[in-house]
Amino acid sequence: MTKTYRIMGPKEDVAVESLADELSLVEGTHEVDIDVEAGRLTVIGFTFADEEIRQAAQNAGYTVEA
Repeated sequence: MTKTYRIMGPKEDVAVESLADELSLVEGTHEVDIDVEAGRLTVIGFTFADEEIRQAAQNAGYTVEA
């Protein structure tokens, strides 16, 4: 499954890497594409829930909307 979310938060490389790390901890995610400039986060995988993605993003200092 592939889901795209709207994302808002820091644009620095370190922050984006932190977001990627947090998202990789969500069970069922296999690949993420983060484009903070465009406000877009795409997650590819199986069995992940929107709430898990939101929580991982919040842990990294981002706000996500489905």
